[in-house]
Amino acid sequence: MSSQAMLQLLLRSQGLGRDSRGRAFWQVVEREREVSAERTAIIVCDMWDTHWCRGAAERVDEMAPKMNNVLATAREKGARIIHAPSETMDFYAEAPARQRMHAVARVDPPAAANRPDPPLPIDDSDEGADTGETSWSTVWTRQHPALMIDQERDSISDDGPEVYSLLRREGIEQTLIMGVHTNMCVLNRSFGIKRMINWGVSIALVRDLTDTMYNPARPPYVSHDEGTQLVVSYIEKFWCPTVDSEQLLS
Repeated sequence: MSSQAMLQLLLRSQGLGRDSRGRAFWQVVEREREVSAERTAIIVCDMWDTHWCRGAAERVDEMAPKMNNVLATAREKGARIIHAPSETMDFYAEAPARQRMHAVARVDPPAAANRPDPPLPIDDSDEGADTGETSWSTVWTRQHPALMIDQERDSISDDGPEVYSLLRREGIEQTLIMGVHTNMCVLNRSFGIKRMINWGVSIALVRDLTDTMYNPARPPYVSHDEGTQLVVSYIEKFWCPTVDSEQLLS
C-alpha cells in the first residue's frame, strides 16, 4: 500500500441550463477531483447474500465479483472500506471489523439540513420486484460471500452515526457509496446518500456498481436497466455526483 496513492475522480452531476432560445434543459457537469486514497472511504450498501426477489438476488450475484475487485484495488491504495449489510449485525458481532467500529469515539452529527426531496422518476410502490414476487420478507443473513472483508483494515456497520463518526475521526475527505438498491437503501439508509448530504459529508455514488428495485410493468414503463439509469440521473440532479468504478482501478 502506498501512502502517496491518489485517486483521480471525475464527478458527474447535472444542472439546469438555458439553450440559445432561453429554454431550460438539464446539462451534464463534470468536475475533476484529486483526493488521497487514504482520505477516501467506500460504503458498501446492502450487498446481501440473498434477497426475496430472485431478479434482485441474481443481479447482486453478477455484480459482487466486479465490486470485490474494485474494493480490493481501492483498499490496497489505502482507502477505508465500510461494509454496511443492514440488519445482519448479529452475524458480525464478534468480527474484528465490527469491533473496530465500536471502538470509534462518537462524533455527534450536525442538525440535518432542510433540503428539497423531489419524487423519484420511477414507481416502486410495488417494492420493485421484476420476477413476480409479491411478498416482502427479510431473508438475508450476511453480506454476499463474494465480497471479501479484510478484518485487519475494514469496518462493519449499518448505523449512520457510527459511520459518520468514523468518517470524521479518520479525516475522510471523499466518501463513495456502492451497492443496492439505488432508489431505496442507497438513498435512504441512515448511512445513505440523503443522510450524508444533510450532514455535510462529501459523497458520490459509484454509478456502475448499483441497481434498483424497479418493475418494468410500472411507470414509466421502461426496462429495468433504464429504470436504474433514471434513478442515477435523479441522484445527479438533486443529491450528489456520481463516478465510474474504472476511476478507482486506474
